[in-house]
Amino acid sequence: MSLKVYNSLKRQKEVFTPINPPYVGMYVCGPTVSGESHLGHARPYITFDVLYRYLMHLGYKVRYVRNLTDAGHFEEEGREAEDKISKKAVLEKLEPMELVQKYTRLYHWAMERLNNLPPAIEPTATGHITEQIEMIKKIIADGYAYETNGSVYFDVEKYNTDFSREGQPYGILSGRILEDQIESTRELDNQDEKRNKSDFALWKNAPPEHIMRWQSPWGEGFPGWHIECSAMSRKYLGDEFDIHGGGMDLQFPHHECEIAQSAVCNHKMMARYWMHNNMITINGKKMGKSYNNVIKLTELFSGEHPLLTQAYAPMTIRFFILQSHYRGTLDFSNEALQGSEKALKRLLEAHDWLAQQQGLGNDDAAATDPELNGKVDKLLNEFTEFMNDDINTAKVVANMFELVSVINAIKDKHLPAAALRKDIAAQLQQQMKLFVEDIFGLKNERADNNGKLDGVLQLLIDIRKDAKSRKDFVTSDKIRNELSALGVQLKDEKDGGMSYTVA
Repeated sequence: MSLKVYNSLKRQKEVFTPINPPYVGMYVCGPTVSGESHLGHARPYITFDVLYRYLMHLGYKVRYVRNLTDAGHFEEEGREAEDKISKKAVLEKLEPMELVQKYTRLYHWAMERLNNLPPAIEPTATGHITEQIEMIKKIIADGYAYETNGSVYFDVEKYNTDFSREGQPYGILSGRILEDQIESTRELDNQDEKRNKSDFALWKNAPPEHIMRWQSPWGEGFPGWHIECSAMSRKYLGDEFDIHGGGMDLQFPHHECEIAQSAVCNHKMMARYWMHNNMITINGKKMGKSYNNVIKLTELFSGEHPLLTQAYAPMTIRFFILQSHYRGTLDFSNEALQGSEKALKRLLEAHDWLAQQQGLGNDDAAATDPELNGKVDKLLNEFTEFMNDDINTAKVVANMFELVSVINAIKDKHLPAAALRKDIAAQLQQQMKLFVEDIFGLKNERADNNGKLDGVLQLLIDIRKDAKSRKDFVTSDKIRNELSALGVQLKDEKDGGMSYTVA
């Protein structure tokens, strides 16, 4: 069975056929490093990390490019155009690149805790200003952009008229009709600079107070959000590449604008397969600042958020996300996370026990249980079948737990180990290791520490508790902060005790 993925562009599952096998080019939109990564960020990066791992397992040589937006990122749809980096830098009283470094380090730290493999290339917007300017110049030269007061806007209506004839209208990915977009576009600042409401900025003129600014043919300014990804994906993956990924919230306007810009420059659909993960809701509500329910990853790992009843280890978050299909909605709640925590513990305990067994199974096939062997063989073979069906991690997890029941039955001697054929037992060990560790990227965090730090951590907890009782909050806070910097999150329990998680 060949790998099939759901292509948002075609709105159906399609057999994955790379442009230039065995090479695969994959671009995933990375974060805007103007603040801490949150729970919503975890889902796309874990989703595409698993896809990355699985493609490599299938034998593909993958160039995975995931950018960092460290300049610009102003959105004109639904809010005043603003540069998020500059605005946050002023609020935190930091130089913009100081702010960028702070949150880039935090982002990398969180990705490592979640056991995401680093991308092959991680380009930054500020490192590719020249490429963005060159693309904008080409779009202007071809008549699809115009300059007004030092800003450059993409002419969406002209593009839509011309490229609809080529089968690539504006709205091809999201399914939005241009006329409806124009009707629903809000009146925003600088709207009078545009020829049409739907036009979007490729370059913005920087006002005197703007900190981040670059010289361009149109004066000093900074790039738009959409042009960044078009320029960086083109530089590292070419005019046409295999997979473009990101969250469903990026379909419009971000990915739609990328397609239009790139089509003008390359006269090609920039990516063959567009893959989008669905959103995470919290207790049934969309996650957002207006709902006061955004949970940062550091808060998840430490438990320090009003919506959390405890700290959750990074592997619990990873497993929670993999329990659902990436295109389905995923609702966060403490109960759901606690369920994932218990389920993951059960899975890893069975997996670790299985990995330590040697000579498992019966050499005499005639003395084994045919029904049991058939069941185990089927469950294992379905791992690949389910992954090939649009990376259905949820179904693989369900099969894993059926196998966990078999493993635990053998472990607890409710089922004789001799009931398994030798080859089936070997396949069980090999496939569980492959999918749990290598493809799903799950690991036993406590086992990683080998228990060596437990005594040291308990000693520090006791010292901190004593310091708090003496109202020595300087020492108490220093212990907490220093441990946090090392990836150890302390949490004060309601009964006066303390717990910790090692990330």
